[in-house]
Amino acid sequence: MSDNSNKISTSRRQLLKGLGLASLFPAISACAATGSSQASAGRVVVIGGGFGGATAAKYIKRGNPAIDVTLVEPNKTFYTCPFSNLVLAGERQLESIGHNYEELKQVYGVKVVHALAQDIDPVAHRVSLSDGQTLQYDKLLMSPGIDMRWNAIEGYDEAAAELAPHAWKAGPQTLLLRQQLEAMQDGETFIMSVPGNPFRCPPGPYERASLVAHYFKKHKPRSKILILDAKDNFSKQGLFTAGWQAEYGDMIEWVGLSNDGRVVRVDAARREVETEFGTRHQAAALNVIPPQKAGFIAERAGVTDQTGWVPVNPVTFESTLVKDIYVVGDATVAAPMPKSGFAANAQGKVAASAIVAALAGVNPLEPVWANTCYSLINPDYGISVAGVYKVQDNQIIDVEGAGGLSAADASDSIRRAEAAYAVGWYNAITQDTWGTRS
Repeated sequence: MSDNSNKISTSRRQLLKGLGLASLFPAISACAATGSSQASAGRVVVIGGGFGGATAAKYIKRGNPAIDVTLVEPNKTFYTCPFSNLVLAGERQLESIGHNYEELKQVYGVKVVHALAQDIDPVAHRVSLSDGQTLQYDKLLMSPGIDMRWNAIEGYDEAAAELAPHAWKAGPQTLLLRQQLEAMQDGETFIMSVPGNPFRCPPGPYERASLVAHYFKKHKPRSKILILDAKDNFSKQGLFTAGWQAEYGDMIEWVGLSNDGRVVRVDAARREVETEFGTRHQAAALNVIPPQKAGFIAERAGVTDQTGWVPVNPVTFESTLVKDIYVVGDATVAAPMPKSGFAANAQGKVAASAIVAALAGVNPLEPVWANTCYSLINPDYGISVAGVYKVQDNQIIDVEGAGGLSAADASDSIRRAEAAYAVGWYNAITQDTWGTRS
């Protein structure tokens, strides 16, 4: 990142902190009401150590340190999808988006087990792990993230993803796609296939195209980017397309559903895709982002419905299908809240509050959430969309008049400021979730 991205004003830092506090304030209030009661102690197992799960584990212990909390996460380092596009652009190293669980263990007393949750018995309240352990729970919180719907696109399975990476889970797939971009010759084409809604991080593919274009502009200026999209519109579309034109000219071409943008077949070995009307496109580097569903353990627990996602009680995020199982983050049906890291963090706090309250035998408070999603056209050009949400008639709704988009006619200085705010947001939310990097 440039030096400009670190010049965040004191007032903006306070605003970022305030956004986080606003989204969790009901959770803190409920926790404070029960935190001193040793009678509320119980056993909570948290599956998934991302933005939702790690946050929930931390805030349950903050709400009542007497509750026994075990976090189950197979990876010792969690790599965030936010800012992984900067790794693809060569502006960050993968290690800079990696986070561990030392603060959760050492400061908050969360037990961390690095194993895969393989099965759940909701009747016996038992979780079976890949290392042979079984864990009993009074309350189970899951933040299982997403799994790919393999073969939803003909020819695109796990093996194909090693040739045409999705890179929609940060880590080895990020590095694989980065290597393919570096190996391209100047003048060759990068193709990205984007799924229909819903999927993780709605603006993410378009930020990815932007930052790959930033890399091409510096190193492969004759190369092109083709986005084949299974939708006719996308998040922050006007802001993205204006930014693309201003920064990259005709380098990026977006083809929507109505113009034959939906990919129906992939030949990963040839890095070739075929669209609905039979048009074939060949790439030097191919990024296929397939349709998605809730992480597999959610299905094992019986909390997914016919859509493949998890319906939840909007006040507590307890599953509407299985008692004593709470689900947060990308796996849930929580529209209009997006499937984002910010939303998962906020939902984790609300569910933590609800669990602490339930173990204490008191009613949870009704939550209000905030979400801000920053996207980068380049490292010094940021755009954003913000929303505030509440519960009404047992549904999550937008708070009328709150939130909104970056101004379409914003000055260059405001675009630079938004890029800096994005860095401030990332630093603040990752510290809130996992703690200070060690």
